[in-house]
Amino acid sequence: MDDPVPLPSALLRRSFRKAFPPAVRGEGVYLWDDRGQRYLDFSGSAAVNFIGHGVQEIPDAMAAQARHLEFVHSSQFTTPVAEEYAQDLLNFAGDNFQGGCVYFTSGGSEAIETALKLARQYQVEIGQSERYQVLSRSQSYHGSTLGALAVSGNKRRREIYLPMVREFAQIALPYCYRCAYDCEECAREYAEELERAIALTNGEAAAFISEPVSGATLGAAVPPDGYFQQVAEICRRHGVLFIADEVMTGMGRTGRNFAVEHWSVTPDILVTAKGLSSGYAPLGAVLVSKKVADAISSGSGSFLHGFTYNSHPVSLAAGRAVLRYLQKVKLVQAADSTR
Repeated sequence: MDDPVPLPSALLRRSFRKAFPPAVRGEGVYLWDDRGQRYLDFSGSAAVNFIGHGVQEIPDAMAAQARHLEFVHSSQFTTPVAEEYAQDLLNFAGDNFQGGCVYFTSGGSEAIETALKLARQYQVEIGQSERYQVLSRSQSYHGSTLGALAVSGNKRRREIYLPMVREFAQIALPYCYRCAYDCEECAREYAEELERAIALTNGEAAAFISEPVSGATLGAAVPPDGYFQQVAEICRRHGVLFIADEVMTGMGRTGRNFAVEHWSVTPDILVTAKGLSSGYAPLGAVLVSKKVADAISSGSGSFLHGFTYNSHPVSLAAGRAVLRYLQKVKLVQAADSTR
């Protein structure tokens, strides 16, 4: 082992060898450090901030909520902001999620973990307890927790943790720039990989998880038309839940409220985060279809899962204010006009 490098800070940063400028202020698309240097935030701070920095009505909403109630544990209480915001999100997701419900988390990885456990519990509730495998796609990224890594295809992020991760089958991700099927009937060919993978589980497949448009690992790879329609049909036919990971693509980023709407398909579970609060507070959400919610509510009656800070009132106030803001200024329509 090399000689230890002197620690630059008491903070455990993502790299001990990189110099991180201290950000002290943000406004619109710009950030400033403590020496007055201005930076153009091209990436929206890891595809999180999409309404801009310094939109005052968001912290105002958070402060108003904190003055009334800063925290209550969701195992014992609900809150008006949680109930109202959950319904607002279901409405935003469209008719296909009406009658369903929403589970709030502190971010995308927590939300993915929640979706995986929901899929497993759903199968148990309907008498299919042998189903536990979650199929996914190579060159995908679903988060940094162990469950999320298990269904991710980012080799570098997974490598040292593989002894701790339970691995399931992964299928190829459609990449038309270097198409494995020469772009001849490739939507069908890629979808049929899922059919074959499900067959190899011998009835143990619980769910299939996918980013509608690949994000951090491959980079904005749009699938061919017809692909997701066939994937959704295969999942339905085999009793496999379809989980859409819209952590990066959701909340209007692709010119639709959620990216799966481009292909007119309806996932059983939809996960979103990042733009959900636009970075003003840690927040993620899992939108649960009526089919899945009904199976649990009429079965055991409780979801065997929870985090201390899920449904945090101040974070939910931020998320609700962001949703109202993007609707007020018509950001989804603006994104659509740039396609």
